[in-house]
Amino acid sequence: MIRQDALWAMTAAAQAEAVRGGEISALELVDSHLERIAEVNPQVNAVTQLMAERAREAAGQADRRRAAGDVLGPLAGVPFTVKESTAVEGVPTTLGTPRFRDLVASADAPPVARLRAAGAIPIGHSNMPTLILAGMHTRSELFGDTVNPWDRSRTPGGSSGGDGVAVATGMAALGLGNDSGGSVRIPASFCGVAGLKPTAGRFPADHRVLGPDDPGPASQMLVTDGPLARTVADLRLAYEALAGTDPRDPRAVPAPLYGEPLPGPVKVAVVADPGGRGVHPAVRGAVAAAADALRDAGYDVREVTDVPRMAEALEAYGRITVTEFAPTWPVVRTLLGEGGDRYIEMAMKKTPPASAAELTKLMGTWFGIRRSWAEFLDEYPLLLGPVFTEPPVEPGLESRDEAGRERVAEGMRLCTVTSFVGVPAVAVPTGVGDGLPTGVQVIGRAFREDLCLAAAQEIEDRLGVLTPVDPRPEAPTAGWRDTSR
Repeated sequence: MIRQDALWAMTAAAQAEAVRGGEISALELVDSHLERIAEVNPQVNAVTQLMAERAREAAGQADRRRAAGDVLGPLAGVPFTVKESTAVEGVPTTLGTPRFRDLVASADAPPVARLRAAGAIPIGHSNMPTLILAGMHTRSELFGDTVNPWDRSRTPGGSSGGDGVAVATGMAALGLGNDSGGSVRIPASFCGVAGLKPTAGRFPADHRVLGPDDPGPASQMLVTDGPLARTVADLRLAYEALAGTDPRDPRAVPAPLYGEPLPGPVKVAVVADPGGRGVHPAVRGAVAAAADALRDAGYDVREVTDVPRMAEALEAYGRITVTEFAPTWPVVRTLLGEGGDRYIEMAMKKTPPASAAELTKLMGTWFGIRRSWAEFLDEYPLLLGPVFTEPPVEPGLESRDEAGRERVAEGMRLCTVTSFVGVPAVAVPTGVGDGLPTGVQVIGRAFREDLCLAAAQEIEDRLGVLTPVDPRPEAPTAGWRDTSR
């Protein structure tokens, strides 16, 4: 049973308010989370590199500042986890591979720095698939499998699965992941928490992890850092802290956090089965429940035939990303460990790299698809749909064979397309079915995260909050194994 009086069980907003008001110390708050990690992490393996002494030192500094009369930030003392791909000053950024176990970061990545500036405290790195490339399931060559706390035979999702599990189980109030096709939203949905994929350019980032050179255009344009939290209100606090500009990221736009109110009831398009490729009844039910919640809140909810140009967008996404991976793949695959290369290898066999002329045409197609979506969202400011079109699947399904990979790719298709388009989305839980969390995503116009968050809040208000949870010991862990050899 969850101890409701435990500090780690409080929302991030309540934790920060209590620290700012002197009701608890930041050190007490950090220690409460460290105790929770010691209790829970051996069961789920979500936190990879614990930053206990650094976190306690930062908490002590916050307490001394408050005692001196300083005004603390909106996330004062709130512990957060950071994905293994994102730099925390003085700590290795391993990306889950033994080759980088000593790759110590010289500075915080911009999103880590922004959360620190708001008063939050990094408490540990979190697990992810090796190099983010080994699949959707969170298993790294360096740290092993992460377990879904709801059901050990189901994946927690990925690639930000360590953060999803850490937040869901109360080991951290916030998680900092990133998303280029569902990597924040899928673990949020599979673990029963909320997650935000922002508009491309909303949060500053610096993805030069391995040296001074920038990655290619697909990596630059598709990958967005994003927070995970147990409540939409906490997600909003993180959104406000993370947004802004930074000289390290010329893509970041100084757009207003909150746009002009829209006239009349906000129109919401509902697509339970994007692309018409099939959807599990439990997922369809989750979308229907969320749609009913938004109707009850006064939104103009309308079922529509489909989203724009899905098949074309999926094909272009695959072709562009494979073309970018191809030159370095012979070296990169050696870092992924036994079986870790199968997910990308199967993608490359299905989708060969584009020629220079084909790539030039694809870049135009990309822009055209973004235009089509902008026109769609001009008519419907919000889109409600699934995060994944079936309940959480078994670990490693996407890497076992081509049928498994295709099933996972189909399941995450709306996440993939919305990342390709660059628009914001909020994943929010809708309940529990057959012992597993269910959820949806609310997608919006570029730089209107505020509309997504407001709608997600209405859904949460009516359908409830699912976490924190204690890990459930029943059902043996499936783990990830290469059973084909």
